Amino acid sequence: MLNKLSHFLNPNSRISSTPPSYYYEGRCPQTGEMLRLPRTAIAEVIAYGLMRQLSQNEFYAREGKMYGILLVELPNGEQRVIKAFSGLLNGFSVVEGWVEPIPGRDEVALTEACTLAELESIKQEIITLKQLPEREQYQKLSAEFKQQLELINSRHSLSKQQRQEKRQQYHQTLVGENLEIALTQLETESRQQGIERKYFKRRQNEVLQPLEQIIVTSDTRIRELKQKRKEISRLLQTQMHAAYSLTNFYGQSLSLQKLLPGGIPTGTGECCAPKLLHYAATHKLKPLAMAEFWWGESLGQDKVQGEFYGACVERCQPLMGFLLSGFKSNFAKEKEVNIIYEDECLIAVNKPAGLLSVPGRYADNQDSVLSRLRNIYDLEVMTVHRLDQETSGILLLARDSTTYSLLSQQFEKRQIHKIYEAILAGSLNTDQGVLDLPLWRNPENRPYQQVDLERGKPSVTKFRVMGKQGKYTRVELIPLTGRTHQLRVHAADVRGLGVKILGDRLYGCNADVSRLHLHAREISFQHPQSAENIHLQTVTPF
Repeated sequence: MLNKLSHFLNPNSRISSTPPSYYYEGRCPQTGEMLRLPRTAIAEVIAYGLMRQLSQNEFYAREGKMYGILLVELPNGEQRVIKAFSGLLNGFSVVEGWVEPIPGRDEVALTEACTLAELESIKQEIITLKQLPEREQYQKLSAEFKQQLELINSRHSLSKQQRQEKRQQYHQTLVGENLEIALTQLETESRQQGIERKYFKRRQNEVLQPLEQIIVTSDTRIRELKQKRKEISRLLQTQMHAAYSLTNFYGQSLSLQKLLPGGIPTGTGECCAPKLLHYAATHKLKPLAMAEFWWGESLGQDKVQGEFYGACVERCQPLMGFLLSGFKSNFAKEKEVNIIYEDECLIAVNKPAGLLSVPGRYADNQDSVLSRLRNIYDLEVMTVHRLDQETSGILLLARDSTTYSLLSQQFEKRQIHKIYEAILAGSLNTDQGVLDLPLWRNPENRPYQQVDLERGKPSVTKFRVMGKQGKYTRVELIPLTGRTHQLRVHAADVRGLGVKILGDRLYGCNADVSRLHLHAREISFQHPQSAENIHLQTVTPF
């Protein structure tokens, strides 16, 4: 049931850092808070992986339906994927490897089986009534009579025209008794043709009316059966909805009847989203992202295979607030971000060591400052610069494209000033100075940087010793340029300080410590809107 991400993703699957394309959302019934669960880029990539699997198995090609995946986190921090289908899959409510239906179906299983059998019987009777041989016979004979009547009418019309011409001729050529006799003959011919039509229609009615009566009786019976089918289905749905019990992340359980007292559309509780969220809540799984898509033929449902869809308005959306209740309260604290400054156009956070600034390319490194701000705090932000995963400290993020552009320009013009604090794994012979050592990234040894006087890009760092701590040295580092790993390389290289930053395993420090001792302590810049000079400072955590 709990699938590894590798079951859906290739080892080299790349995940974009674009904002979520959709949110499953609803207000918590208790707090009134708007709760949101995103459909993120990684959720969509996982869904595409499931689509590939569906396309390779004919079992899933027999009918079109909605499928869904939910990315969850286990108590040990590992990420897994659960998957679900809407309704029944080829007549089965339980299929190995897929999330089970909402509890309650078992309680009405016998009633459901009997009702479904009765509905099938009604369906077959309706089919039989629609396929009565009298219907085809009636259609065939009706067509024949219609054709014969058209021939008679055509012949009679021609005769009528000929009689009119004869009348005109008789009035011109005959008089007296001879005229009366000739006109009487024409009237007799007209009456005979009328009698012929009358007898034809009588014969038609004698043949067709018995068949028509059988059809009318059959149609009446079909309408009765359809009404009966509707009533039986409604009764079954009512019984099932009374038994169906959904659970949210507070551990609260309510039946569909209590959740939707105003009326429950057919199929409520059988869609993917409720199944997935209920399973996650009852198995203590943290929901991270969800995606639903259509697979198979549309069959008039206006759905496109492989397209993503949100919560359906009638059946799923009204349940979202209850189903999501508690998940943010229970899980968000572990994913909190320490925001130290915030206004309408920018945010500054104090990033902890070990957390990425932005999501990585692959599925196993999606947790980051950016994703947490977007997914937990519902903030649309862009990173203006980055800190190494192992480095803690101040990180600036823009809330709109204009702010992003203006802050980026300040970084490019070196108008933003940063001060780092670090502990070196050894002693220095000098108290302060400037390091001017160009850095080059070897493409065959990423992300490792090295000093290269020929191929390197200009890299300048000011340093100042703050104090000694036994065999270690606390220093203040001010980067005048912003190269990747600049401070770490300038510290470790023998042409620089020649002493590695404590905990910097990438550049050769093997000390038994829990983190890289490098912290972005201060930042100064001009506010992109007010032009006010902003200076932010944090406490160094080591």
